[in-house]
Amino acid sequence: MRMGSSSCSFFLLLVLGLLPFSLSEIRYSEIRTDDRPIVPFDQFGFTHRGRLELNVSRISLSNSNLDLSKVGFFLCTLDSWLHVLQQLEDGEIRCTLQSDLVKSVYTFNSLNGKDSFNTEYTENDADQYNLVFANCHPQQLKVSMDVKSAMYNLDGRSNTRDYLSAGRTILPKVYFLLSLVYFALAALWISVLYKKRLTAFRIHYFMLAVVILKALNLLCEAEDKSYIKRTGSAHGWDIIFYIFSFLKGISLFTLIVLIGTGWSFLKPFLQDKEKKVLMIVIPLQVIANIAQVVIDESGPYGHDWVTWKQVFLLVDVVCCCAVLFPIVWSIKNLREAARTDGKAAVNLMKLTLFRHYYIVVICYIYFTRVVVYALETITSYRYSWTSVVAAELATLAFYIFTGYKFKPEAHNPYFVIDDEEEEAAAEALKLEDEFEL
Repeated sequence: MRMGSSSCSFFLLLVLGLLPFSLSEIRYSEIRTDDRPIVPFDQFGFTHRGRLELNVSRISLSNSNLDLSKVGFFLCTLDSWLHVLQQLEDGEIRCTLQSDLVKSVYTFNSLNGKDSFNTEYTENDADQYNLVFANCHPQQLKVSMDVKSAMYNLDGRSNTRDYLSAGRTILPKVYFLLSLVYFALAALWISVLYKKRLTAFRIHYFMLAVVILKALNLLCEAEDKSYIKRTGSAHGWDIIFYIFSFLKGISLFTLIVLIGTGWSFLKPFLQDKEKKVLMIVIPLQVIANIAQVVIDESGPYGHDWVTWKQVFLLVDVVCCCAVLFPIVWSIKNLREAARTDGKAAVNLMKLTLFRHYYIVVICYIYFTRVVVYALETITSYRYSWTSVVAAELATLAFYIFTGYKFKPEAHNPYFVIDDEEEEAAAEALKLEDEFEL
C-alpha cells in the first residue's frame, strides 16, 4: 500500500520539525495495536562515530501474512524526508523503506517467527537523524511492541559513550557556569539588601528568591544533562529539575505581575483585577509544566505528543500576554495621577520607568519565544547549543535589568526634584497629550 497520503506526510513533517534537540537519552517506548503508517521515535545528531542500539521485544502483529519487508525501522534526515515525500507523490516508490534516501535499520521480514530482536547500527555520516518506524500496510496491520532505543557518539580514544546529541554535548558545562553566575548575583543582591535593609520592600526579598530558584534550576539541569551524557539516564535528577523549573516559572511570572502592578513600590496591596491576573497566570503555569513533563517523558511516538506540544505553546503565549496587562494598568494610572495630584515630575519618572520595563518585558518575551525558536530552526545541529546560550543570556540580562531598575534606594530619586524639574515635567506631559491627540 502506498504511504503517500498528505495527512500522514504532514504529520511526520510536523513532528520532525517540533522534535526538541534534547531527545537523546536511552528511551523506552510502548506501542500497542498501532496502525499509524509512520511513528517517529527520536532525533539525534551523530558525529562520524555514531551508534544506534535498538532492542525491540514483545512484537505482536495482527496479520503476519503480509510483506513484512515493508515494515520496520529507518533513519533519515529532515532534508531526506522532504525528498522521500516527493518520491511518494511522484509514484517512484510505494513505501518509505523502498527509498534509497533513508537508511534501513531493521525490517520485520528478518524476524523469522521471533517476537524480538536486537541490532546495532553504525552511522559514519555526521548529520542529524530521526529514528522512525514505518508500516506500509496501515489498514491491514496493527503493531504492538516494546522499543528500547539508545543513540550515542563515541568520544576520544577510549571510545567513551556520549548520549547527548552533537552540538548539545557542552550544555552541562554551560548550565553549570550559568548557575554559578546566578549564585553570584544572589550573593550580590543579599549584600545590597543588607546595606539598604531600611529601604528594602518585600518584593526585593521575593526577587532574591526568584534568583536563587533560577540558580538551583540551572544547577539541576546541569546535573541532569551530565548524567544523561555519561549514562543515557537522568537517574532522578530530572524529577528535581522539573520541581525547580516549575517553581522558577511560577515565581518569575508572579514577579513580573507584582512589579507591573506596582506592588510594594506604589501601593502595599493588590486590586481585584490584579489578583485575577495572578489567579490566571499561576494555574496556567501549572498546566504548562505538566505539558512540559509529558512532552519530555512520553516522546514523539505518543499519540498525544503533538497535542501536548501545542498546549504548552498556547499556555506559554497566554501567560506572556497576561503579565503585560498589569504594567499597562500601572502606566495608565500614573498618567492620570500626573494630571491630578500636582506631582507631575514624580509620576513622570515613575511612568518612564514602567514604560521602559514594559518595553523590556516585550523584548524579552519576543526574543526567548520567537528569535530563539528561529535560531534553533536555522542553526546547524552542530551549533544547536547557541540557541540555549542565547535564551539564557537574554534571561540573565532581563534579571539584571529588573534588579538594577527596581533596587532599594536610600534616597528615592522620585522625591528629590526641584521646582524647575517639576515645571519641565508638567510641560512634557502636556506636550505628550497634544501629540497623542
